[in-house]
Amino acid sequence: MRLKSLAIVAALALTTALAGCSTDGVSRMFSNDYGGRVDAGYQLPTIPISKVPRQFHRQIVRYETNEAPGTVIVDTGPKFLYLVQPDGKAMRYGIGVGREGFEWQGTSRVAAKREWPVWTPPSAMIKRQPELAKWAGGMPGGPKNALGARALYLYNKGGDTGYRLHGTPEWNSIGKAMSSGCIRLMNQDIIDLYNRVDVGAKVIVQ
Repeated sequence: MRLKSLAIVAALALTTALAGCSTDGVSRMFSNDYGGRVDAGYQLPTIPISKVPRQFHRQIVRYETNEAPGTVIVDTGPKFLYLVQPDGKAMRYGIGVGREGFEWQGTSRVAAKREWPVWTPPSAMIKRQPELAKWAGGMPGGPKNALGARALYLYNKGGDTGYRLHGTPEWNSIGKAMSSGCIRLMNQDIIDLYNRVDVGAKVIVQ
């Protein structure tokens, strides 16, 4: 009987692992939520999530902070974005951050949200990368757009910071420092974050 019970426990554990979602009372993984889908008429490709380090998969974690639920905290060192939730928890997402020379810190708020946004490269970026000049008037939204499926626009007391929380088709850039300062998430993750974050939400980048 004991061997049979152990076999059942092992089978249940294997089923949970294959589902890509585990619960241990502290964290919950959402590794099974990166499949392809149609979103606003666009085909969102499947992310080969097994190739993304596990710590960067979306998950609920313990997170102690004095910030109110709904606050977004970006920790650029370990490359995590936390959406604060009640009861000492947060939804954690893996992110890509600014490369050397493009890092930044500060507090801002979400002033606007856009689905499949138009991307207009700044003039300074076009100067560094002349091939982007063709998009000076704006690159239409779509699966190849640099802002991905969603964008949250960050403003502070001085107005538009120029920085965004946005999606990216380059899933293999998550966990790396290679952007021009914006905080990028996998497209399936930015859609999830977009649906949870309100306009006006506080955003802390540290």
